Amino acid sequence: MSEPEKLPYDALLVVSFGGPEKPDDVIPFLENVLRGKPVPRERLLEVAEHYHHFNGVSPINAQVREFIAALGAELTRSEIYLPIYWGNRNWHPMLADTLGQMKQDGIKRALAFVTSAYSSYSGCRQYRENVEKAREEVGADAPTIDKIRVFYNHPGFIAANVDRIRAAFEKLSADNRSTATLAFTAHSIPLSMSTNCNYVKQLEECCRLVAQELQIPQNRWRLVYQSRSGRPGDPWLEPDIGDYIRELSEAGQKAVVIAPVGFLSDHMEVLFDLDEEAKGICDGLGMEMARSETVGTHPVFVECIRELVEERLGRRTEKRAIGQFGPNHDVCPVDCCLYTIPQRPHPPAPASK
Repeated sequence: MSEPEKLPYDALLVVSFGGPEKPDDVIPFLENVLRGKPVPRERLLEVAEHYHHFNGVSPINAQVREFIAALGAELTRSEIYLPIYWGNRNWHPMLADTLGQMKQDGIKRALAFVTSAYSSYSGCRQYRENVEKAREEVGADAPTIDKIRVFYNHPGFIAANVDRIRAAFEKLSADNRSTATLAFTAHSIPLSMSTNCNYVKQLEECCRLVAQELQIPQNRWRLVYQSRSGRPGDPWLEPDIGDYIRELSEAGQKAVVIAPVGFLSDHMEVLFDLDEEAKGICDGLGMEMARSETVGTHPVFVECIRELVEERLGRRTEKRAIGQFGPNHDVCPVDCCLYTIPQRPHPPAPASK
């Protein structure tokens, strides 16, 4: 009988954002998300209403569970027998609790899949910082965690998005299908964050590769942004999807397909900001709109993540990537995606009377 394969990792950790699963979770969850960030309380309460619009339940945790089940089955089919753990940045199951359980289970070294395809502080470095903070909380013998590379230009990620967007175009009326604009969306981030990372460059490359595969000319697609938060006076990436829809309408465009390629699952920001707000703008302007699904548990995307796991297990020598930039690094440089929240000076104290 042959010896079982000795793997360099003894578990896989799925790291995600987290989300409330009942109304009482909403405010504590948002306070976790916004802790230390210069976001007005009014904005927190405004976003809370988005969650209450869906009965206080974010779909993200359920979607992560579905993804874990799909990935587990995919790994088993490839004879990769790693237990999968799950920890969130902002809500239960929390990262520190998960790493504590991994320590109890004897896990020494795990590979982490983070639910973000792109490099930025909030999409990569902050997750790594969260993991290290959780390891500190767990203390001695906390498992070592290595992160899988970002995959914005992996052919599987591109192919899954192409399939989702092609299906969205089919939802449009026949009259509009061949002339509709394709609006790719991603989460806006502060300009002070974007200047220290490759977020925009990677997004633009992903959009270009998808549009090229769909044979959509450059004048019929654009990368725009959504879900902006923060202080109103601070500059963030633009244009906003709502403003872009209005711009298209003024130019005489009759239909738009919105493709949230910056997200991996149809969570709250996709459901509210696109299916509610963007759809409402389109309806008010008499524009036809179709929204593509995110990659979610698309089989080709799940295969893509299995390939990335195989890379780090030493089972795959080729690191697949298409386009201009090649595969991203496995280990982030020390200064990768640095971000310091800019502080505004305090207003002067009122004169004494």
